[in-house]
Amino acid sequence: MNATEIIKGIEEEQLKKEVPQFRVGDTVRVYAKIKEGNRERIQVFEGIVLKRQGSSIRETFTVRKFSSGVGVEKTWPLHSPFVEKVEVVRRGKVRRAKLFYLRGRIGKRAKVKELIK
Repeated sequence: MNATEIIKGIEEEQLKKEVPQFRVGDTVRVYAKIKEGNRERIQVFEGIVLKRQGSSIRETFTVRKFSSGVGVEKTWPLHSPFVEKVEVVRRGKVRRAKLFYLRGRIGKRAKVKELIK
């Protein structure tokens, strides 16, 4: 048993059983655990998914929102124990894998059309 097999075994244990189904362009609510001293609480971060990258245990996603007129981006590991859950608010209709062009836009121009099925 070599080192890569051991690492794979450890990573498989830490994978989440249920991974939420969301794509780039979707508006999501991320429920993240925040530790303040000895207390722990859940903070909600709602915004548009700019990118998803990586695979397996290393998969991350970036969410962008506007807070007091300032753009804020946060990146989380998908399988992190600090991410309580990811809830899809709206499906977005986009034709790109990464939405970095939204960084240069504000107001109505920074919106993504809603996907209607």
